[in-house]
Amino acid sequence: MNMRERRDAGMAYVSDGSVLEEQAVCRRLLQKLNFMDRSDFDGLSEVIKELLGKSEGAWINPPFYCDYGSHIEVGKNFFANYNCTILDVAKVRIGDNCQLAPNVAIYTAGHPIYPDTRNSAYEYGKEVVIGDNVWIGGNTVVCPGVRIGDNVVIGAGSVVTKDIPDWSVAAGNPCKVIRKITEEDKRKLFRDEEIDDEAWKAIQEKMNI
Repeated sequence: MNMRERRDAGMAYVSDGSVLEEQAVCRRLLQKLNFMDRSDFDGLSEVIKELLGKSEGAWINPPFYCDYGSHIEVGKNFFANYNCTILDVAKVRIGDNCQLAPNVAIYTAGHPIYPDTRNSAYEYGKEVVIGDNVWIGGNTVVCPGVRIGDNVVIGAGSVVTKDIPDWSVAAGNPCKVIRKITEEDKRKLFRDEEIDDEAWKAIQEKMNI
């Protein structure tokens, strides 16, 4: 197997010349995205579409960093705020209506623990999967191999090392489930504050709830 095939199979691999050729394509797109006029919304949208491929309504506030771009799959209405990083050595699969706050980092890349083995330049990637309707708070790190379920909120500053189930609020280092999300949360805005009547009426009409 060549190094690309080993990488894509989740096996130990080395970033040889053929791997770096793939990364170079992504880096040229990131150079364009991260240094273009940030008020050029149409231009940014075109580069985002080229970077992520199949996507519908995806938006990224630059700067943004990733290894390949082509290994990232996003659903409808994906949003990444400023300074997000996705190390997409392995696939990163993200569902519909997902939001990443500033400085979120999703890592699929890893290295051996033992020093001599690590110094051999062999590394690996393990897939990360994120479900639909997930909001990940600022400065959160999602580690290799993690699966985050549907309808989840991850609190700011979390380090997600293990899977998080559907309909959960989770936070901390390491990230743990704090509670389930219920119907009582439907009108919540911030802590115990509720959405005002005018906005709530507009939300009900827009979302048919």
